[in-house]
Amino acid sequence: MKKAITHILAGREKQITKEETVLQPLPHKDFRFANPFIVIHHLKPETITAGAEFRIHPHPHRGFAPVTFMLQGEGYHKDNAGHDETIGAGDVQWMFAGKGLLHSEGPSKRLLREGGVQEFIQIWVNVPSTNKWDAPSYQFAAKDKQPEVCEQEGVHLRLASGSYDGQTGPIKTITPVISIIGEINKGRRVQLNATQGYWTLLYIAKGTLNVNQETIQEHNLVIFEKENDEIIVCAEEDAVILFLSAQPIDEPVAAKDNFVMNTAEEIEQAMADYNNGVFGTLSY
Repeated sequence: MKKAITHILAGREKQITKEETVLQPLPHKDFRFANPFIVIHHLKPETITAGAEFRIHPHPHRGFAPVTFMLQGEGYHKDNAGHDETIGAGDVQWMFAGKGLLHSEGPSKRLLREGGVQEFIQIWVNVPSTNKWDAPSYQFAAKDKQPEVCEQEGVHLRLASGSYDGQTGPIKTITPVISIIGEINKGRRVQLNATQGYWTLLYIAKGTLNVNQETIQEHNLVIFEKENDEIIVCAEEDAVILFLSAQPIDEPVAAKDNFVMNTAEEIEQAMADYNNGVFGTLSY
């Protein structure tokens, strides 16, 4: 049966650094978390001028996984757990912060040197309390290593994590998470299925979709009921979507600054640890 839509959340502008503003549909004033999905940020297409100098300074994370879906351009990542990667359009990186690390990110050196357009979606994926103190890890999935699902002419959807449509995504997750990213051409109809009881979200990065017979514009996040399993989308314009579905984590959430923990005390401890140098240093 079709899944009912419970919320349609518009992405609102949020300044995350002095230089950078993103759209944030989650958390939202009308809906906070769909745990394990804590944050969704969309950097709309941004022109990088040749010769620009821009890099987000090293900053700490603890207790969750920041995940980046690169839509256009190239992104750079470096952390003090030893990971150093450049990701291109269609690639996905899944950095698990665990007990804590420092990382820096931004346009790649080539993009800064030559100029171009950058666009990405970053989400924060929570983990259970028992995993928050695990060692940090990093996974990279090139576009051509993500199997296509819902295959038909005019539909190019790639599975980054989880099992779906007889395929398995290259990214391994602690909590079961299905993540699908890609394009649906105007006029194409796709049936998406979700496991009953899972949180299921659909973000429209570009274009207009008819979702279970309701027209929804770009830059909106659709939250579905946990019951039932069927979603029918029809592209009224060429569209780019991110489909997310995951087993809920039924634990308290404390999220502040760059940390996602279970209690306010754990957040205070993370902030104190950072200020006291526990997270180490990073040359970037």
